[in-house]
Amino acid sequence: MKTERTPLFCDADLAARIERVETRLIEATALAAHRRIADGRGFVIPVAGGLASFAEDDSPFNKVVGLGFGGVPTADEFDEVEHAYAAVGAPVQVELPHLADPEIGLALSRRGYQLESFENVLGIAIEDKYDVRLPDGIEIRPSGDEEFDVWLNVMADAVAVPDTQGVPWREEFPRDTYIEAERDAAAADITRYIALLNGDVAGGAGLRTTEGVAQFAGAATLAAHRRHGIQSALLSTRLAVAATAGCDVGVITTQPASKSQQNAQRNGFDLLYTRAVLVKHPAPS
Repeated sequence: MKTERTPLFCDADLAARIERVETRLIEATALAAHRRIADGRGFVIPVAGGLASFAEDDSPFNKVVGLGFGGVPTADEFDEVEHAYAAVGAPVQVELPHLADPEIGLALSRRGYQLESFENVLGIAIEDKYDVRLPDGIEIRPSGDEEFDVWLNVMADAVAVPDTQGVPWREEFPRDTYIEAERDAAAADITRYIALLNGDVAGGAGLRTTEGVAQFAGAATLAAHRRHGIQSALLSTRLAVAATAGCDVGVITTQPASKSQQNAQRNGFDLLYTRAVLVKHPAPS
């Protein structure tokens, strides 16, 4: 008889922990970008338990994260954040969990923020140990500094040809910006993995473990190697590593109804909550 699995339940405390480690990841990555560019334009501004980050122009790490579990930002705090983004000519993008204090969504609406998209946060209760058995021909291994550029280019090539299943990504980033953002993310203690299919490099992924949370920090498969189980192999391998690291929960962020979400759910992840992406664009000059 097949044993029914109990889905992972996400309460406000778990969501707050996940958002907290996401905030620290964004902060570390943005600070790495500031050190690399050193033009004085970047910023990280603490706000109501979260963070407003600007790494560089067009960066995927230009956003406000972690709001919802540390009180409602004051009008002065909103003003400071909006003025900072306006000074660098960037929109204010807030990623707000649906488990957050609803007063924040009301405040953003009153200030002219518009809902532009959603993203899903999925999670899994990590077991004590995993017996990883990969399909024939697939190898997953850590990717060291000696092949950092190989890993970066594989990831960039893969995301340049997105899977069309589900809701499409709202944002697209220039290749060079994406590569530099991934390079900066290495400063946030992300372990890189590379996938081989019959000896050929087929994809890559990242993993960060902190506060008992395993963040599955991106995964991508080259278009020519999709539908061969690469994503599932990357997931199962990283789950085993997370278990060894003592993590109790793993999280992954996907686009709604995407192939990435489908693969995650096939591997035991449950939908924990959704983030609404609310944006306020700079006023025309």
